[in-house]
Amino acid sequence: MTTSLTEDQQALVETTLDFAQDHLAPHALQWDQDKHFPLDVLRKAAGVGLGGVYVREEAGGSGLGRADGVLVFEALASGCPSIAGYLSIHNMVAWMIDRYGDPAQRARWLPGLCAMDDLGSYCLTEPGAGSDAAALTTRAERDGEHYVLTGVKQFISGAGAARLYLVMARTGEDGASGISAFVVDRDDVGLSFGPNEKKMGWNAQPTRQVVLDGVRVPADRLLGRAGDGFRIAMSGLNGGRLGIAACSLGGARTALNRSLAYLADREAFGARLLDSPALQFRLADMATELAAARALVRQAAQALDRGDPQSPQLCAMAKRFATDTGYSVADRALQLHGGYGYLSEYGVEKIVRDLRVHQILEGTNEIMRVIVARGLTAALT
Repeated sequence: MTTSLTEDQQALVETTLDFAQDHLAPHALQWDQDKHFPLDVLRKAAGVGLGGVYVREEAGGSGLGRADGVLVFEALASGCPSIAGYLSIHNMVAWMIDRYGDPAQRARWLPGLCAMDDLGSYCLTEPGAGSDAAALTTRAERDGEHYVLTGVKQFISGAGAARLYLVMARTGEDGASGISAFVVDRDDVGLSFGPNEKKMGWNAQPTRQVVLDGVRVPADRLLGRAGDGFRIAMSGLNGGRLGIAACSLGGARTALNRSLAYLADREAFGARLLDSPALQFRLADMATELAAARALVRQAAQALDRGDPQSPQLCAMAKRFATDTGYSVADRALQLHGGYGYLSEYGVEKIVRDLRVHQILEGTNEIMRVIVARGLTAALT
């Protein structure tokens, strides 16, 4: 994992792996079973700089780039993909406020986000507007020095526990150009939440509807300019996709490592399972595919850091390939465990359940293919 990394990056990986193994891995199964969101552990993560990974240092963040961030989230997910996934989303929100907020907004919100005294949630998806995000119907009507927000957001990670909600709402005409971004506070009158969704995985973090029933917010809660919301949302997702891709790598790597240990301990027909050439070939394929996915994720992260105009396509490629690969590797790891892989105590089935949603969130993998194909065809027109 640390091949070709700088000394600083190797130290970053080691520190994050230590945190994941000390504070996430020992509790991951219990959190999943109890549907427990470990707020105390999140604040411990902030203590080692994981609450504002991409936020500038003067605002209390770690000031890291995406090439460093993918190392962080792969390492975190080795302990628990569900908690690592939420931290990726929280950091996406913090980066968006740091990148698009004015000085007063940055001073107001970033210290709490970086310390994780305040958690952040990203509110784009709606019950009737998932992949077609530009068709969202949540409205923000201007009323003097305020906006009044009305609508429902769906599948919102951290909802209810989070303090700040980055909400995309329509302030103008239909389509992407009529969308603006707002920061809504949990205590704003008219904001409420649906019940915690019953999910296949990601049980260690809440997922709920966010209901805005005439939520009245001051005009200074507008992030950026009116009409910039869709562009802001998409720029945030470029980095968010890399975070989720890296989480898939970390979870799958843990599943692969557990398979190696399991096969080394088990015997069948008078020999260790690990000595079977057929099983060795499976392990070799899994390791090779993860290495290829990791290389693509890191390439995309470097492109995003340097502002490469092809970075949106590269981020889409990386997200699609790494999340498909991560899930596939975890699923094969379960198979290599035989019947034991289906038991919760071995932890592999949890990884499979957690990684499955990565192929859906931050833009489905079908939409990733659309983004890549558009980039290819645009070069011909």
